[in-house]
Amino acid sequence: MPKLKTSKSAKKRMRMTASGRAKYFKAGRSHLLTLKRAKRKRQMGHAGYVSLGELKIIKKLLPYGA
Repeated sequence: MPKLKTSKSAKKRMRMTASGRAKYFKAGRSHLLTLKRAKRKRQMGHAGYVSLGELKIIKKLLPYGA
């Protein structure tokens, strides 16, 4: 059976944790920061986790946990 291909776009946007969850970086932290409040900018700095319902799809995109 041939090897499975990793989705390169998914690999650039998220990574798998040791416990098997998918971690991603939040959008909106690159420009136009003066109009965003400090709390919002602070929360965007922390990584988010993919919901358990979407995790099945992500595991197909990242078959080797890239």
